[in-house]
Amino acid sequence: MTEILRPTPRRSAFSEAGFNATIAALIAKVQDTYLADQIPWVVGYSGGKDSTAVLQLVWLAIAQLPAKVARKPVHVISTDTLVENPVVAAWVDRSHEVMGEAAKRMGLPIYPHKLTPDVKNTFWVNLIGRGYPSPRPKFRWCTERMKIKPADAFISSVVKQNGEAIVVLGTRKAESTARAARMNANDEGEVRPDLSSHSSLPNAFIYAPIGGWSNDDVWLFLMQAKNPWGYDNKALLTMYQGATQDAECPIVLDTSTPSCGDSRFGCWVCTLVDKDRSMAAMIQNDEEKEWMAPLLELRNALDEPDHDKRDFRRMGGSVQLINQSERVIPGPYTQATREDWMRRLLRAQEVVRNHPKAPPEVKGIELIKPEELAEIRRIWVVEKYEIEDNLPGIHKAVTGRDMEAPKLDDAQPFGAPEMNLLKRVTHDDPVHFELMRELLEVERSYRTASRRAKLFDRLEDAFRRGFYDDAEDAASRALRRRTLGGLMEDVKTDDDFQSAADAVHRVLAERPANDPERSA
Repeated sequence: MTEILRPTPRRSAFSEAGFNATIAALIAKVQDTYLADQIPWVVGYSGGKDSTAVLQLVWLAIAQLPAKVARKPVHVISTDTLVENPVVAAWVDRSHEVMGEAAKRMGLPIYPHKLTPDVKNTFWVNLIGRGYPSPRPKFRWCTERMKIKPADAFISSVVKQNGEAIVVLGTRKAESTARAARMNANDEGEVRPDLSSHSSLPNAFIYAPIGGWSNDDVWLFLMQAKNPWGYDNKALLTMYQGATQDAECPIVLDTSTPSCGDSRFGCWVCTLVDKDRSMAAMIQNDEEKEWMAPLLELRNALDEPDHDKRDFRRMGGSVQLINQSERVIPGPYTQATREDWMRRLLRAQEVVRNHPKAPPEVKGIELIKPEELAEIRRIWVVEKYEIEDNLPGIHKAVTGRDMEAPKLDDAQPFGAPEMNLLKRVTHDDPVHFELMRELLEVERSYRTASRRAKLFDRLEDAFRRGFYDDAEDAASRALRRRTLGGLMEDVKTDDDFQSAADAVHRVLAERPANDPERSA
């Protein structure tokens, strides 16, 4: 007879003592940790299942304490990157409102805070303003700026005011192997039971009450235990069921946290994964979410190969080759590409705002904030010398509305007409045009200065960036520099040096007399 193999039951945190007894014991443990000192707590809340579960435990624990001892503040922080999935962002915002009202009504020292990145660190300011390419696993520039810094700044402020802070997180070992390894390492470095030192912030400690729970344990708790601040956990489950992924984006405090882009609680622009299956599933599974289609379309466009959309020079103007190949490492997005992304973003915003199925809270959605538009305009004109100042015109053409932004330098004598003339004078050669434009602006900015310190440095930087004929010329020169460097690396004796020197002179002799590389 063939033996029937039955699947091994999944281990549950509630298996030994049962659900009620386990939760009661955990609440008592949270209470003991809370009362053990006067260190304020900071609870990371993303609006997803794990962070909701841990906040429920903390809330239930404090609510069951006598009012005279439940005095230590509990700060609930949510980081809004300004490019969060709009459905989840609205959920978290409403949750904060309900949470604040409930805590005040119940007399609990629980205070919700919504954190946002500094305008200079937002996604669109860096991508459309500075020209950073869309994030990739090897160039994950977004997480530090948009998630870690706002959370770290808040925690540091609590530490500064109180000397220490305890950060309460819904992280679990079952999330991933990397997460389990990190939590195990933290366990070994405990400063006291259940508390480990924060990896980067002095005098901050990590507390993870549900670290040993499984995914099923989290949902069981959320469905069995009523949300204490009056929100609807069944609606949260429905939101999860609308997507194919069930991993949430945790509150991010370090770069070891896995990208939340493959979850339904990630940024809608995230390109750190192949596809945003969660947003696609939302649109597919719910006709009322068709208004999100322009966001998915723009996100997918950001994920396309983009080397042809980027400058052949790096951000600082240097030209480098990819490893041992003859291909140039692409730099930031070109001016034309950045302006195109701005048009696409504004068009998507207008479509969403006017979509017949968009909910009321989306009708006035700002995919990009006015302060971000103002900062992008400043970067384009002041830092990138794009003195034609095209952003107000782009905004007006796409939206039909004037752009709300402070005026720039009123003394600027040049504008779009002068720049169009300069393009014709330079025969539409982009490198030559950019060089002339930058030289004009550098000289103008010093015309009334009493001291002209660093003027020549800025002029030299401009010539260095604009020296090349085109991308092929830049690649050829970079390859030649690498060849010369390789010749000198083989030098070990005087004879080797003489041979290498002769080879270098032969290569340089082929260059024109006025070539900077010849006299380098």
